[in-house]
Amino acid sequence: MPTIFVSHGGPNVVTDPSEARTYLEGLPERLPRPKAIVIASAHFETDGPTVVRDPKPGMIYDFGGFSRELYEMVYPAPGDPALAGRVHGLLESAGLSPAYADERGYDHGTWTVLRLAWPDADIPVVQVSIDPSRDAAYHHRLGAALAPLRDEGVLMIGSGHITHNLRAVFSAMREGMPSDPEMASRVDGFVGWMADAIASGDTEALLAWRDKAPFVADNHPTDEHLMPLFFAAGAAGSNPRAEHAHASRQFGFFAWDSWIFH
Repeated sequence: MPTIFVSHGGPNVVTDPSEARTYLEGLPERLPRPKAIVIASAHFETDGPTVVRDPKPGMIYDFGGFSRELYEMVYPAPGDPALAGRVHGLLESAGLSPAYADERGYDHGTWTVLRLAWPDADIPVVQVSIDPSRDAAYHHRLGAALAPLRDEGVLMIGSGHITHNLRAVFSAMREGMPSDPEMASRVDGFVGWMADAIASGDTEALLAWRDKAPFVADNHPTDEHLMPLFFAAGAAGSNPRAEHAHASRQFGFFAWDSWIFH
């Protein structure tokens, strides 16, 4: 199986027409059908790795101010306690000291993506946490520990965002969504640098993104939404071929890039 990093946006990606929504809906045409899915969402944060072994995860509506229908949506995909045990074992063998969560629902970084791509909710899902206090190298190692699952038909997804400056987004929304050429140029510089590092397979530069990429603070005031990218890249194993599968913009500067690692 390949691995994939997706930008998930707000929960209204499910209801509002956009290039990003169309891309997510088309994922099954670009990927083999997985036997199961392991997903690391930027909205599942713990100290060290935690693996969810809930057989029937519920819903987490971790957002405010959106339409009522989004708070009524349910994604009833089953969990997979046996796969959770396999994930836990691989992380333990890698020296990452994982914990279990016996109950945890799907946050919007998980259920929006999966609802668009696999609306029948018939593929088992296991969630793995990120740790916002740890760096890109940690999350790359987290993914790499799970790389053997690719040979078992498991699709590993990192769900975050290639850029995540919500202050700029909310400002644009309040002001009628004007185009901000200066902010757009900073996004282009950052996303372009990331694309070059990913496409060239320069893992050393990629993991040093905070020191080497331009306009870091403008694009990621905090790190958590980029960490799933490193999870997906690490899970792809050594020397994967990186496909820049999607690139679109909201308000001219909020980037929705997605990468598939083969």
